[in-house]
Amino acid sequence: MHRLIIASVIAAVVACAAALVPGCGDEKKDTIVIHDGQFAEMRIIHQMVKALVEEHTKAKVDIRDEMSPVNSFTTLVKGDCDLMNSYDGTVLATFLKMDPADVPEGVTLYDFVNRTALEKHQVRLLDKLGLNNTYAIALPRHLTDQYGLETVSDLVPVAGELVFGAEHEFFSQEGSMRFRPFSAFYGLKFKDTKPIDIGLKYFAIESGNIDVTVAYATDGLNKKANLAILRDDRGFFPEYNGALLVRDDLFTKMQDIAPNLEEVLNRLGGLFTDEIMTDLSYAVDVDEKTPAEVARGFLREKGLIR
Repeated sequence: MHRLIIASVIAAVVACAAALVPGCGDEKKDTIVIHDGQFAEMRIIHQMVKALVEEHTKAKVDIRDEMSPVNSFTTLVKGDCDLMNSYDGTVLATFLKMDPADVPEGVTLYDFVNRTALEKHQVRLLDKLGLNNTYAIALPRHLTDQYGLETVSDLVPVAGELVFGAEHEFFSQEGSMRFRPFSAFYGLKFKDTKPIDIGLKYFAIESGNIDVTVAYATDGLNKKANLAILRDDRGFFPEYNGALLVRDDLFTKMQDIAPNLEEVLNRLGGLFTDEIMTDLSYAVDVDEKTPAEVARGFLREKGLIR
């Protein structure tokens, strides 16, 4: 009898402990789990998801500590989270490890990525958000004025006078959207190259330690640093259309408490432009507003929440 009681107590303790550990035990059936992103844009979008879902359904949204996109995708595929903000170009190059050349003629990158990700990993993109947060080559405006630069090709004759700096990841050997294939494609030979911690990149360009960098088109810090974006006139970088990436079983899982979940999430579809997202990111990165404050203010302005 005593052994039975002890065994029951141990089982109860183990079950409770599992419930307290993220990723262990059964998740709450009414909760959508998201691991937050590392950039303002992703954090803002995740807060918009939380605000919309909790106002228009009976479901809850649990936004956990940030992860890198690769780690977040891994947890999504494993089933330890339910959705993440992403981009069709990221899914193609980073998650599927494919190149734009792999996209069949006559098929959009978005459609190809969606079909392939669903077949391989049972995840899919919802409606495009409207922004294209692709890689962009950027310089301080005084340099574009000095050299008369408008396109990336315009850099070719003056690259030898300029220092290119970017986060360490952009100089890695993995993937086609990296410095070596980019510089070879355009025939760019810079005076020097400097891998920089991503947190110091904008300081480095504002202080003149580097002259040219790779940025994201909708990053609010581009505006703060007064950077000009050069047009990718030869089309090296693919589109990076923003969209929510979800597990395909999410809507079945939430059917009882949130039968309208997909429709609610797709209210973000087409809501943004590059300019709008730049301003929202600027409000977080420069004006030091919280992602939740920016997200809810924008959704109220659009009449999507109270």
